[in-house]
Amino acid sequence: MRVPAQTAERRTLQPHEVNLAHPSFWQLPQAARLEAFAALRRLKRPAYFMERPASWRRPERGFYALVKHADVVRASRLPKVFASAPAVTTPEPARWVRCLFGESMVNLDDPHHAQLRRVVSRAFTPRLLAAAEEDICRVAGRIVDDMIAQRPGEFVSSVASRMPFEVICNLMGIPEHYRPEIAGQINHASENVGVKRTLGARLRMPGRGLRALARMHLMMATLGRERRRQPTGDLISALVCADVDGQKLNARQLGAFFSLLMVAGVETTRNAIAHALTLLTSNPEQRALLTSDFDRYADGAVEEVVRHSTPIIQFRRTVTAEYSLGGRTFRPGDKVVLYYASANRDEAVFTDPDAFDITRTPNPHLGYGGGGPHFCLGAHLARLEIKGLFRELLSRPRALRAVGIPELAGSNFDNRVRALRFTFDPPVA
Repeated sequence: MRVPAQTAERRTLQPHEVNLAHPSFWQLPQAARLEAFAALRRLKRPAYFMERPASWRRPERGFYALVKHADVVRASRLPKVFASAPAVTTPEPARWVRCLFGESMVNLDDPHHAQLRRVVSRAFTPRLLAAAEEDICRVAGRIVDDMIAQRPGEFVSSVASRMPFEVICNLMGIPEHYRPEIAGQINHASENVGVKRTLGARLRMPGRGLRALARMHLMMATLGRERRRQPTGDLISALVCADVDGQKLNARQLGAFFSLLMVAGVETTRNAIAHALTLLTSNPEQRALLTSDFDRYADGAVEEVVRHSTPIIQFRRTVTAEYSLGGRTFRPGDKVVLYYASANRDEAVFTDPDAFDITRTPNPHLGYGGGGPHFCLGAHLARLEIKGLFRELLSRPRALRAVGIPELAGSNFDNRVRALRFTFDPPVA
């Protein structure tokens, strides 16, 4: 893509200078990408981006970008027209991979999605969620105690990653001796998700990722068999022993759900936590407001962190029927991409959208999706984790703050923070 030259007087980026399909776009600083999305929102209809030109062997491949809040919400709530199958990510998983590992919930449409989601939803009983909320407080306290004692200096690995990983493992009932291996497999399955990869990495990573996925599925199959024989009251027991309209999760479905929960649930929440520290550091007046009355402002702060950082940048949909949206008529087979990162900065919905304001109300962000059947199942748990951790972090005598800017992955899918340095402020005299 063409990147406008830096001049003393910054000019407005033009839509024809933007190419969301080119890897170089996702290596730009966040400010430049947000400006590009703003340019696309000024268009009268969704822009088209070509990913692969047509050849004698295969047709052209490309997508339409939905960047306005209203368009993303509308498409999200019309699943019969904007379908999740065959996949919401790119590249699409091969058919043999889906057969071997099972279909992820995010790639399913009704009625299969509704059946699976109903089983999972009913497993999250009030008793299970209440226990999870109590556990979040304990985990947050222990993580912050360890951080103060060990002074690690890097926030993502020592704090942000630990919080959702430990909470989800406790919720699922994962034995302690499995956890180090699972943590390693998650890293193997999800590393190098960004678009900036060497040829060698592109050739190696699919195999490593699939091996990691296979190992997680085997562990889940083993635990599923154990819980069927002897339920222990955890989430795995609820999922494999449930009988909702004659259905419960089989080994492949349990493995697919666990992979989704661990990779998606851990990654998105850890990224939100890391971005939260950066935002509170660079906006000291908002941090002061939050610490002045945490219970009053915490919920709003969590929502604003999710809006501002948008952990999941985009999901794909496949058009199944002719439909007009945003000034363009889509036809069956068209691909559209729902850019939550753009919708969450839409000037038509959010006043001063680039500002970080924990008192923003209303705040109809799309950080957990645009509504409809695929609204994030883990949204409530993620909110509790972020809130519980920052309650602990902000209540300690010595405040911590981010140092420098976070190291981002340069991904076109998630707003991933690879590393974030931090330090403690000196004690107040």
